[in-house]
Amino acid sequence: MGESKKYVHLALEMGAENAKIVSVQDLVFDPRTLLKCMYGCEDWGKRWSCPSAPKALMPWDAEKILRRYSRGIIVQAHDAERLQEIAYMIELEAFYDGYPLAFALAECYLCETCTFPAPCIFPTKARPSMQALGIDVFATVKKLGLPINTLRSKDETPNYYGLVLLE
Repeated sequence: MGESKKYVHLALEMGAENAKIVSVQDLVFDPRTLLKCMYGCEDWGKRWSCPSAPKALMPWDAEKILRRYSRGIIVQAHDAERLQEIAYMIELEAFYDGYPLAFALAECYLCETCTFPAPCIFPTKARPSMQALGIDVFATVKKLGLPINTLRSKDETPNYYGLVLLE
């Protein structure tokens, strides 16, 4: 766990609001997240990092894979693009530190508009969101005692969450 603190510090130094070491056992998986993607997201069918993309991993299959990890770093930011940068940098740093299977989950904002269905121009850097892989972000974050709420207007400050899995 000691080395994991390094990644918490990195996240905070890069501008995260919160970063916390978590056990994968604390993640709440629920395949109903797919319904919210399908019927609640305006990007459904328009992004490579979505479960709507060809050959995308479905939530019920993703859980089996993600549960093979033991721990991770959950990161909160008010800016989704910044969150993606932070999560990817933690993944990269962890990889160089000897965690070859480190993997970031943070909604992709590498391009202003996704190139879908044309090939992704950042296939080695684009990552899916937590919810795209079946993690109930609201339930997980509440369980961990971190702030999250449903926004009623675009004037409210959002809380975006990402996760970097370590093994």
